[in-house]
Amino acid sequence: MGKTIIIAEKPDQGSTLASVFQHKRQNGYIEVFANEIFPDGAYVTWAIGHLCQLVPPEKYQPEWKKWSLDSLPIIPEQFQYEVTKDKAKQFAVIKKLLSNPAVTEIIHAGDAGREGELIIRTILRLTNTKKPMKRLWISSLTPNSIKEGFRKLLTEGETRHLFYEAYTRACADWVVGMNASRLYSLLLQKQGFSDVFSVGRVQTPTLALIVKREKEIEDFQSKPFWEVQAEFLINGKKYQGKWEKDGETRIDSKELAEKIASFCKEKPAVVADVQAERKEFFPPLLYNLSALQAEANKRYKFSPKKTLDLLQKLYQKGNLSYPRSDSRYVTKEEASQFPEILNKLALLDVYQPFFPLPIVSIAENKRYVNEKKVTDHYAIIPTEQIPRKLDADEQKIYDLVVLSLIAAHYPKAIAEYTTVTTLVDGRASFSSKGKVQLEEGWRKVIHPKDREEEKALPKLEKGEQGKTEKVRVKEGQTQPPKRYTEGQLITLMKTAGKHIDDKELEKVLAQTEGLGTEATRAGIITMLKDRRYIEVRKNLVYATTKAKILIDAIGSQLLAAPDMTAKWEQKLKEISEGTASPRNFMEQTNKMVKHLIQAGIEQSDGWSFSEEEREQFTPGKQQKRGSAKLGPCKKCDGYLVDKGSFYGCTNYKTNHCDFTISKKILGKTVTQKNLKKLLAEGKTDIIEGFTKKEKTFNARLAWDSHENKLKFLFESEKQSHSMNTL
Repeated sequence: MGKTIIIAEKPDQGSTLASVFQHKRQNGYIEVFANEIFPDGAYVTWAIGHLCQLVPPEKYQPEWKKWSLDSLPIIPEQFQYEVTKDKAKQFAVIKKLLSNPAVTEIIHAGDAGREGELIIRTILRLTNTKKPMKRLWISSLTPNSIKEGFRKLLTEGETRHLFYEAYTRACADWVVGMNASRLYSLLLQKQGFSDVFSVGRVQTPTLALIVKREKEIEDFQSKPFWEVQAEFLINGKKYQGKWEKDGETRIDSKELAEKIASFCKEKPAVVADVQAERKEFFPPLLYNLSALQAEANKRYKFSPKKTLDLLQKLYQKGNLSYPRSDSRYVTKEEASQFPEILNKLALLDVYQPFFPLPIVSIAENKRYVNEKKVTDHYAIIPTEQIPRKLDADEQKIYDLVVLSLIAAHYPKAIAEYTTVTTLVDGRASFSSKGKVQLEEGWRKVIHPKDREEEKALPKLEKGEQGKTEKVRVKEGQTQPPKRYTEGQLITLMKTAGKHIDDKELEKVLAQTEGLGTEATRAGIITMLKDRRYIEVRKNLVYATTKAKILIDAIGSQLLAAPDMTAKWEQKLKEISEGTASPRNFMEQTNKMVKHLIQAGIEQSDGWSFSEEEREQFTPGKQQKRGSAKLGPCKKCDGYLVDKGSFYGCTNYKTNHCDFTISKKILGKTVTQKNLKKLLAEGKTDIIEGFTKKEKTFNARLAWDSHENKLKFLFESEKQSHSMNTL
């Protein structure tokens, strides 16, 4: 028969696979002794992630090394891979083992997913081996799963189309990235923006969504509104309500609001209507990667990458199933193991309060157990291998997964929502909303981290009478759209930018091909940070000036359209299913790239960028914020530098100097040019377009050294006004 070589994706995975057999560690591989599964023994070796990479442009044609518009498009006739230089030693180990005549069979043991398929098959192609290959495809690294996986190996042909998809994806991304990044970097250089503008098939439409939100926030004009709130006393029962007309509670005029309030004071009130609606809430679905990343971000502000890294560790330890899953369902086979897993979890103090479970088995419940909705992998679930000790962050992720499984064994939660309409003096209508939880159900296990619960209303009946005890007018301001959190970005990518409300979420996500994949979304967000397109502060995502410049330049090109990228994902999925041709996909990609180059060059003549963008843009080599001193600090001997959303003192860390000036004041940006003038001369140029309470005005910003305050300086009045808003 001969020996088998097993190639894992990473060293620690190789060690875990070998650990279930008697073995001896060697240099770059592990020798497994003869056993019932491998009668002649085996060698376990590994890649170190991507051991091979697509070669750079100059390896195809030397003239492609230089960045020039004349050399575009760069489209190789046949793509080539090479061994990554710093990983050549491990490649040599694998190649030597493969060439050993005693080795007669290969087991591909990369991660059971698209990337894993590509990593190991690319190594095999570069070694030119012709030995037969089988595929280990498992969703957890427990000893039972590993042994069972080796007994039920897939044939090479069963995952071949997955490799075609991964290879096509890598080549298409290379072509788009290589051409579009050079195109826009060179064109923007001509406009005075000297930097590398990285462009990608998935990262750019994601960035376009972030920039769109950034501009919505910048362009938003806040307006005041007023609401009339009343307190009623009906047969000894007190409750509050808001004035409402045609479903709207906001009033545009303060005078009208005060008039309504004055009319209602101490007037008789009657309960005109009572509507009660009973709502049932099913337990959440089991987690896939996107859902878990979004939840961990909402609860613990973990970045998507951090969540994925923690999941990978827990998978590696054998405590959780495969993390990069896009399914929220399991098959009957997995469901049959739940009783054993839950019995073990019940012994842990932290989960004991939830046992015994109200529902003993969910094996027949299609909300969780649905073979048709399981893709390459089932939902992320705990394994029978209970962890002995986890660090605090690992425990948080493990708890989320465990509690989702426990909650699935609980009944639905039931609440009653009440809307009361109160009529004051037969004319003014007030609405009151309340909620009463009738049955806690699964919410005993998972407490949703949502907005504040609505208070319960007293028991009221239509026709009851009383009076209006208190009335007040409350002023508010319309708020701009909220910034995305990192967790919301994951959901936004998943839905290709479609804005949907939570009730529809599960249905829509099941049908949507979004931006990127479960495995790549966290990496895309990290890439946008590394390339200085976005900043994340207090879990909120900000688009940088560099991002706005790029997206302004790309404009309405297909490259920035999320739905176009979603269609590409659909085509790639069809390649993995064997229903679409990789060649056709690459032909379409090449056509698109040629069109992009032609259109980009033609449109660049019409590009125009604001002075604000030019002022705030810092070239890549000088991009490190805080390096350029903009002027002396007004409180100490330090200097003001750019801190992102504000200008701050260089002495903040040494003497805790808290002198700062916001970059945005009443809707206008304080440019570096104006800041330098303020620090040097005590005042800025006239800035046009400050907006406060719907009034727009022009003024200089001036520093009052007596009061140590920033003030508005109005030229016409020759007087200044203190900025109490800062």
